[in-house]
Formats: sequence, C-alpha cells, structure tokens
Amino acid sequence: MSGPDRLPALAAHSMPRRIGRGAALTLLFAGVLAAGAATGSWPDEGPETAAEPGRRVAAVHKRPYADPTEAAAEAMQDGKSPTLAAEEAVSRSGDRWGSVYSQGEYKEFEQALDGEYTGVGLWARRAADGDVQVTKVRSGSPAQLAGIREGDRIAAVDGRPVTGRPVTEVLGLLRGEHAGTAVRVGLQRGTRAWSETLRRANLPTESVTATRLASGAVLIKVSAFTKDSGVQVRRAVREAPARAGIVLDLRGNSGGLVTEAVGAASAFLDGGLVATYDVRGRQRALHAERGGDATRPLVVLVDSGTMSAAELLTGALQDRGRAVVVGSRTFGKGSVQMPTPLPDGSVAELTVGHYRTPSGRGVDGRGITPDLEAEDGARHRAETVLSGLGTPS
Repeated sequence: MSGPDRLPALAAHSMPRRIGRGAALTLLFAGVLAAGAATGSWPDEGPETAAEPGRRVAAVHKRPYADPTEAAAEAMQDGKSPTLAAEEAVSRSGDRWGSVYSQGEYKEFEQALDGEYTGVGLWARRAADGDVQVTKVRSGSPAQLAGIREGDRIAAVDGRPVTGRPVTEVLGLLRGEHAGTAVRVGLQRGTRAWSETLRRANLPTESVTATRLASGAVLIKVSAFTKDSGVQVRRAVREAPARAGIVLDLRGNSGGLVTEAVGAASAFLDGGLVATYDVRGRQRALHAERGGDATRPLVVLVDSGTMSAAELLTGALQDRGRAVVVGSRTFGKGSVQMPTPLPDGSVAELTVGHYRTPSGRGVDGRGITPDLEAEDGARHRAETVLSGLGTPS
C-alpha cells in the first residue's frame, strides 16, 4: 500500500495477528481468492486460521497502544530484530487486529488487494478419500498449459507428500511469492503418476462473478473487495435484464478495501450515507455516488464468514431499507486498520478506528443480524424472498 491513505483504503480486511509466516494472511486470501484463486480451496475448505468470534475486541482510545514504530527503531539501534520488537509491542497493545508483516508477506497482501495473485492457476478441494483434487484449471494458466485437468490429484509439491496436509497449506506451497519461480507438482490421474515443473505467474483474481439463475434472477457473488470490485458490481447490475432481481452473495467475504464496498453500494443506492467511521477520534462519513439502481428487488446473502467491509455494505443496504438480508449472523469486525512502515521494511497495521452503519449501529463484536435467518438452503430461501419483492416499475 502506498502510504496511510489507502482508505482510505481503510483496509477493512479480516486478518488476525500473525501466527507464523503468512498465517495472518489466510483469512484475506480465503476471501479474495474464494473458489481457489490463490490456487486455493473454497468453499470446500474454509480458512485454517480464523479468529475466534468470541475473542475480546480491544476498544480504540480506551488506552494508548504500544508504539511498534518506536519499539522497532529502538531494537534496530540495539542490533535486535525490529520485526520481533514490533510484534511484541502489538501483542502488548491488546489490539485484536493489529499485525506485523515482513516485506514479502505485505507485498503478497497488497497484491491480493490489487486483484492479483502469484500462482499456477488451479482450484482444489479435499476429496472424499482424503486426496487433494483439482476442481478447476484457469484457461491460459501455467497449470492449464502443462496439461493439468479437473479431477487430477495432487500428490506432492516440491517432493513433499501432501497427504493429510490442510488444503490451504498445500495451495500456499503452490502459490509462492514471486512470478517466474518454479514449483514441481506430483500428480495422479487414474493409474498414471507423473510430475510437472510449473513456472508461477501473476494471475488476476475473480472476486466478482455474475450468474443468471433459473428463476430469472441474477446472482452476483463478491468474494472480497479488491481493486475495481465496486466497478464490477455496478457493471453486473447494469447488464442484468431490466426486470430481474438481484441476489448479492457476500457469504465468506472477508472484507478488503472499504472504498470498493462503497462503490458496490453505489450500484444499489441513489446517493446517501453508507457508513460513518472514526480515525483517531476524527469523525468522517462515506457516501454512495448518485445514479445507482434504487428500485430493483435485492436480497443480500450473508453468513458467519461475512466480515468487515462486507458487513459495512450489508449494514448500509439493510439500514437504508434497500435490501432484505438472508442468512446467519455475520462475523462482527467493524474496525479500521492503517499501515505503518518499519525501519527494516516490514509493516505494522494497527486499529485506528471503527465504523458504524447509517443508523449508528456498531458492528464490532456484534455482527449484523439478518432479516431472515437461514443456513441450509439459504440461497433457495433468498430466491424465494426475491420472488415476493416484485419487479421494478
């Protein structure tokens, strides 16, 4: 991210404090790369490092956080690790969402928010027999060019057997950090076993997809709010048939860029308030652009994996009476993080404020309660609700 202004990138993503290399990025990638764009697995396998919803959330401004920048600078003068010193300072701070990332980890995080990932271009899941099975291969990707097909089994990565490993871990090994680096993949297809050496590439994510349902409605799935996802949502709404309702699926959406969530809100609102937030005590507001489709029937699908910027959007559409929300209570992350570079090139992210819905509801630690509770068959329920909302005049 370039400087602290990426809110306003308000990176309202959902990443707990780092637990080992890159583990804190798991939630973001699980959302950004839903359905496996990080060469990932979703929804068959959820994130392996989810924060506990019941864990205490530190309130901003109740007491000053330890300053990781000062701790890192002091450690550097003493010949110690600035990153470790910053991590310790963040840990003492009580900031649930505070994190410290190495240069490589943060670059990977930025790349994900920019709508890209480094990988080989395949999706995977855990098969019934326990093997890791390829479920989809991106056209034109290194995996597709090597002849890998849907249904192939991944047996090893760089000579290490993957049997019994979490799918997210296996796919993290495939993803890597840099385009052009090689990864050797052991594969099985029926009785055939062979290996392919693939060169990783920078590939675009698919954070927004639109599908025409049998009922005539349009399903818009947003897996995360990456760069330009707001534009993609608005385009999907414009291209939907004139009298078709919309099911906006935010299940499993771990957040992302608040500016993109506001952009998505602009697809359904003709201007007006989307959210308020505070940054270090200063109150600010986010507004939708004018010209959105404010009459088309709309249902929003949510679950316990709907977090942060996705909750901000859900709360806005619910409070403004623009949508019926169907599903289960959302995660409950309503805090805002901003990045601070450290002397050794690592980056600390600390909570600087919280956002609220247009009616003033806080989301942090509470989540958003749907208008209609539904877990099994939630999408079918959403379509049923949508059919009862009528069509725009």
